[in-house]
Amino acid sequence: MKTLEHLFKSNKDWAASIVKEDPKFFERLSELQAPEYLWIGCSDSRVPSNELINLAPGEVFVHRNIANMVIHSDLNCLSVIQYAVEVLKVKHIIVCGHYGCGGIMASMDDQEHGLIDNWLGHIKDVNRIHEAELSTLNETDKHNRLCELNVIEQVSNVCDTTIVKNAWKAGATLSVHGWIYNIKNGILNDIIDEPISGKLQR
Repeated sequence: MKTLEHLFKSNKDWAASIVKEDPKFFERLSELQAPEYLWIGCSDSRVPSNELINLAPGEVFVHRNIANMVIHSDLNCLSVIQYAVEVLKVKHIIVCGHYGCGGIMASMDDQEHGLIDNWLGHIKDVNRIHEAELSTLNETDKHNRLCELNVIEQVSNVCDTTIVKNAWKAGATLSVHGWIYNIKNGILNDIIDEPISGKLQR
């Protein structure tokens, strides 16, 4: 008997339900990947990108990591952004964080967490940059606000990549968004007044 047999069964049930609704779905999906959206989100299993915005497979290109970070030395993330922008020609990059983020929580305590501390250091930098504001808040509000500020900083990091800058210089229709997800009610909110586009950068 295969390990995790129940997951293979679930997969077959899922595929059968899709085909029942739309017999040509997988045939179309296999021919072309042309999403308009790149989603940069957290690895948290409670934050499934496609489901949150009710889009089908193939409609969102996705990169996920701990605390939805965009770090200029992270070749994995940068490669995803480059492929999305230059090959797939996405029109929107969405950086989505969420309240209750374990990565944010871990960055706020004084404990050692092992290898991940090297990653969390980038969130500690966000905390330090906004220390004046965050120091006035209680622990719960501070955590929630740091989740939001982290999204805002990562949006800035996306905009500062040579990939996005070059796309804007070339006249690409590309906007960058910062969203936050509330795991307690399933609702997304836009935390940047308006999307950042090439026009706003000039």
